[in-house]
Amino acid sequence: MFHYLTSRPALAATTSVAALIIGVAVILPVADLRIGKPTVVEAPKTEPVPPLEPVAVEPVTIEAQAPEKDAVAATGGEAAPTAEGTIVTDSAAGAATDATVAKPKMAVTPSDELARADDGNASATLAQPEPEPVAPVTMAEEAAPVAPAEGVILDAEPRLRAEAKMEGDAMAYLPAPSTAIAAAPDIMPAPVENTEAYSNEAPNPVKMTAEEPVSTFSIDVDTASYAVVRSSLTGGYLPTPDQVRVEEMVNYFPYAYAAPEGDRAFASTVSVMPTPWNPGTRLVTIGIQGALPEVIARPPLNLVFLIDTSGSMEDANKLPLLKQSLSLMLAELRPEDQVSIVAYAGSAGLVLPPTAAKDRAEILASLENLAAGGSTAGAEGLELAYQVADGMKADGEVTRILLATDGDFNVGVSDPEGLEAYVAKKRESGTYLSVLGFGRGNLDDAVMQALAQNGNGTAAYIDTLSEARKVLVDQLTGALFPIADDVKIQVEWNPATVAEYRLIGYETRSLRREDFNNDKVDAGEIGAGTQVTAIYEVTAPGSDALLNDPLRYGAAPAEGTAGELGFLRLRWKAPGEGQSTLVETPITGKEPASTETRFAAAIAGFGQLLQGSVYLGDWGWDQAIDLAVQNRGEDPFGYRIEAVNLMRLAQSLSH
Repeated sequence: MFHYLTSRPALAATTSVAALIIGVAVILPVADLRIGKPTVVEAPKTEPVPPLEPVAVEPVTIEAQAPEKDAVAATGGEAAPTAEGTIVTDSAAGAATDATVAKPKMAVTPSDELARADDGNASATLAQPEPEPVAPVTMAEEAAPVAPAEGVILDAEPRLRAEAKMEGDAMAYLPAPSTAIAAAPDIMPAPVENTEAYSNEAPNPVKMTAEEPVSTFSIDVDTASYAVVRSSLTGGYLPTPDQVRVEEMVNYFPYAYAAPEGDRAFASTVSVMPTPWNPGTRLVTIGIQGALPEVIARPPLNLVFLIDTSGSMEDANKLPLLKQSLSLMLAELRPEDQVSIVAYAGSAGLVLPPTAAKDRAEILASLENLAAGGSTAGAEGLELAYQVADGMKADGEVTRILLATDGDFNVGVSDPEGLEAYVAKKRESGTYLSVLGFGRGNLDDAVMQALAQNGNGTAAYIDTLSEARKVLVDQLTGALFPIADDVKIQVEWNPATVAEYRLIGYETRSLRREDFNNDKVDAGEIGAGTQVTAIYEVTAPGSDALLNDPLRYGAAPAEGTAGELGFLRLRWKAPGEGQSTLVETPITGKEPASTETRFAAAIAGFGQLLQGSVYLGDWGWDQAIDLAVQNRGEDPFGYRIEAVNLMRLAQSLSH
């Protein structure tokens, strides 16, 4: 028996059989990885075989070791690297032991781009396994996002992804593994964060006239909030209250206010009507209409496009839409106007030196060559843009920087207040700054508002090409050519006729009472043909709608003014002037309302509903929609019917 066991053929046969068993035991688990089981492969460990007792035969040397080497190679030994990792084995022992999957090599990207590489990234698609029968699939490949199956809707809004639960992210679309994962993978997809920031304050409270009879604020002609609200609603979700600035929603629409006469910069229109949501109060609407000079009378324009080309601008609704928007604007410029382009990403650069607007092909080519990439050196870009603007200035001309960005300033802005002071200082030199916002997810509305306000410019948000035409074509003259600077409104309410009042909106434009007469205090700007609307809700003494108890020792009204509701004061400066002009108008309470002011009231109610205002009582979406429909009036561009449809959409989403 011992003779047969120790013969050369028998030993060779048993060795081959053992190698075959080991190879099958190792290959099968490795091959099993190819069908989606993200388990860590460990080679089986065999118990040492006790040595056979020596026999009296001549020792032989076994040379049939090729099967053992093949088994090692099959498990991914030293000479068997894969595309994504390497199975590490103990080559000295001749068998796979403690097999582990090495980390795949990843390209190092700047930290500010990590959050931007979430969608549309070709490198993030599911890697396909190599055709070799035993190539392992790594953990990183298992976690990579896959193309959505039919019927699966990808997140179109970054805000939706940011607010989704963990089980709703890209991993949720992968089939659940049949076995538990022993450990979390070393490399996980970067989470999508919503870094949007909005500039807003708590809604204005009701104030008692006897305690604080004077209300003072700076005018605001921005419209960004309405476009952001529209973007949210059409994206399928309600905007957050901080995204809603009621005055910007009201001022989004054109109104048929009386035009100024003669050489006056603007005219004011006052109307009084019962409050739709509170019969015990009245709405006092103040409308301001700026003068609109003929196009031929406009001064030459020096325009610097300051364009954000950072990595965050690569989405279709950012840089591509920005290019299309600015292209629309070029057709409205006159031949003597000049255009320059400064782009900024990791660093700032001059893309197009000052070029006559008539050379449209050259300007369009420079725009088309812009591409997104890098971090956002916004401060450096602003500095270069002001340098270019200074070189374009000439007497009698208007110089303006038009900043187009998603507002994500993340390089060179260690002191935002210092940046605002820099813009305010440059404003004194006669160069104004306006801001156009694009995209969602990292929209920094707070920075945009601060820069526009300190730069004597306007802030708009562009979510569609139609909005680009409205802002940059239809309203080009008003957006770029100022007719009045530092425009302030002050209303003194008569305690004999107004016990309480509330300014609807303008929370971020509030001024101290003494600021009204101080010409050094900055305020808003009115462009050619621009309109501004402000709405107060006032309550008469003795009304059931009063929210405060009357004072025992109230101030007595001035003689001869008992019938007035209040006194309106407007103050402004001509562009480049240092001294302001004052105009005063009494508010009698008999000023009639119109279709225009009733529609403005409907939009004010729309904004307050989105904010969840406590002042609306039982007044809701049905009443707001009816008021807007009944007072739609002339609507040549369809803006008002669009607002009605947005109200209906908001009503559905609110349920």
